[in-house]
Amino acid sequence: MTDWLEHSVQVEVAIPIELAWQLWSDLEQMPRWMKWIESVRILEDNPELSRWKLATGGLEFSWLSRILKVVPNQIIQWESVDGLPNRGAIRFYDRKSSSIVKLTVAYGVPGWLAKLMDNSFLARVVESTLMADLERFKEYALEVKATS
Repeated sequence: MTDWLEHSVQVEVAIPIELAWQLWSDLEQMPRWMKWIESVRILEDNPELSRWKLATGGLEFSWLSRILKVVPNQIIQWESVDGLPNRGAIRFYDRKSSSIVKLTVAYGVPGWLAKLMDNSFLARVVESTLMADLERFKEYALEVKATS
């Protein structure tokens, strides 16, 4: 049986919400700031689907993901349709002079492993990695803003 573990992290970035949205909605650019994501490829014949590849510490996973919901400048929601079971959303909050970007990721793991991971060191590693990804996004977004 599969259990779902979920993590949410957020960052405030001094950029307009339109820029935050523009950068995140270009899925193929995510490896620029997401350390574990090696590649994202939008399927040419169905742009709602994308093939993701995660690689870290010699481990490699891939999955096909479907975009479930898109509300410009507000949310991109997805779920995997094969491969590594995962789902989540990236949400955007306009603060006029800045934007809050909130990433929520859930992934399925075998029940026995979920019990080991829940509130464990490994779960904290996942959250700290996601937070580091958002910090890299912040740096990248501020560079893009400065050069545009």
